[in-house]
Amino acid sequence: MAKIIAIANQKGGVGKTTTAINLAASLAVLEYKVLLIDADPQGNASSGFGFDVDNVQTTLYQCLTEDADPLPMLLKTEIDGLHILPSNIDLVGAEIDLINVPYREKILRSVIDKISSGYDFVLIDCSPSLGLITVNSLTAADSVIIPVQCEYFALEGLGKLLNTIKIIQRNLNKELQIEGFLCTMYDSRLRLSNQVVEEVKGHFEDMVFNSIINRNVTLSEAPSHGKPVILHDATSVGSTNYLNLAREVIQKNEKTKTDNESK
Repeated sequence: MAKIIAIANQKGGVGKTTTAINLAASLAVLEYKVLLIDADPQGNASSGFGFDVDNVQTTLYQCLTEDADPLPMLLKTEIDGLHILPSNIDLVGAEIDLINVPYREKILRSVIDKISSGYDFVLIDCSPSLGLITVNSLTAADSVIIPVQCEYFALEGLGKLLNTIKIIQRNLNKELQIEGFLCTMYDSRLRLSNQVVEEVKGHFEDMVFNSIINRNVTLSEAPSHGKPVILHDATSVGSTNYLNLAREVIQKNEKTKTDNESK
C-alpha cells in the first residue's frame, strides 16, 4: 500500500515545490515507485520535470470536477518509476466548481485510490494556501511534511497550518500524522540560519528531520532546465541533501511498518 505524503505550508517561497520535486526524484532513484501529484495551480511541480503545463490537455482539475480517470493523464519522467499527475491554472476554478459537491473534501482521496496501488509513495505538492484543494490533500494524506525556511519569519503562520491539521484530524482524517518539519534554505555562514534551526528543534523536537536543505545554486538552477537536481548535477550539495531526506523518510516508514506489524 502506498504511503501518501502531502507537502504543505501556506507560506510561499519556503521550498515546498522544490522539496516535492526532489524528494520524489530521490525516492525513485532509490528504486521506489513514486507518484507526484501536482495540486498547485501554478503547475511548478509539473514544469520542474520539463513538461509544458499550458499544453497539457487533461489534468488533476478534470479528475476533481469531472470524475475523469487519472490513469491516462499520468506523465512519465526521465526517472524510471516516477510519474506525475499534472496541474495547470485550470485548477484555480476547482474550488468554485466543487463548492456544492457532497463530501467535496474527500474527492482527491477517491482519485488517489484509483491509481495508488502501483506505487510505494504518493507525494502531493500543495498550493501555498489553506483552501479546499489543500484541505483535500491533507484529507487524502497519511502524513504531511512541512518545509520551514531558515529565515526571520520562519515560524510565522505555522500556528495556522497546525490548527488546520488539527481540524482535519478531528473531522476528516483521524489518521493524519506530521511526517516531519524540514528546515530549508539553510546557510551555515549565517547566525540567523543556525538560530532558526535551533528554534524549530526547540519547538518541535524529534518531529524535525535530521536532514537539512542547504541554500544551493544548483538546486535553484535545476527547475529552469526542467530537471530535478539529481539529474541536473548528481554531485551537488542539493542532490545530497534530498537523497539524505529520502533515506530518512524510507527509514522512518520502514520502522513504522515494523512497529505496526509487531503489535
